[in-house]
Amino acid sequence: MVDSDESAGHDLAQRLQRHRHQARAVTTGGAALREHAGAEVVLLNLDLPDLDGLEVCRTIATTCNTPLLAITEHGSELDCVLGLQAGADDYLVKPYGFRELLARVEAVMRRARPAPAPRPSARLGPLTIDQATRVVRLHGRTVALTRKEFDLLHLLASSPGEVVPRYHILQRIWHDTDISRSRTIDTHVNSLRRKLGSTEWITAVRGVGFRLVQA
Repeated sequence: MVDSDESAGHDLAQRLQRHRHQARAVTTGGAALREHAGAEVVLLNLDLPDLDGLEVCRTIATTCNTPLLAITEHGSELDCVLGLQAGADDYLVKPYGFRELLARVEAVMRRARPAPAPRPSARLGPLTIDQATRVVRLHGRTVALTRKEFDLLHLLASSPGEVVPRYHILQRIWHDTDISRSRTIDTHVNSLRRKLGSTEWITAVRGVGFRLVQA
């Protein structure tokens, strides 16, 4: 649990421990970056005293497979979208109920998957996607992606040119069957387009899904 309010973080850690979670609290982004590697899930309050919470979120998401639940003081759509784009698997808006927190923690942990067995690289023109190392290169340059962005791109690349339905993406990447939550797919697609430098890499088929084509 990463929260600048030491008392609140300590109290929450104790409540989580009473529900059979081994939990500990830190108060800074620097401590989060040093200590997140041993965690099974990270609860990250984006309002931090030393570092930009979104940058901390992005760093954790791009360096490990630990599920991350972002906590924000603001409930605007933009705040939630920014958290998801930075690599959060889910988010909570303060004030929230403890039962909701528990449910979301259990959900992101349930969705977490072990790393898949290495497969040969997928290649589409100048774009190379290496499943073994989880490295993406475009024209020979490495493209930094979050865990979910890589999984989404690799799924689309497994059938280049073919439309992958939204419900299939939601099931495979987010282990979710509620199509009403598929807006998160659009958020990640837009982020991928931006990082790949063109909207033409991923095309939308209205009412169906997305496909990967050479830009």
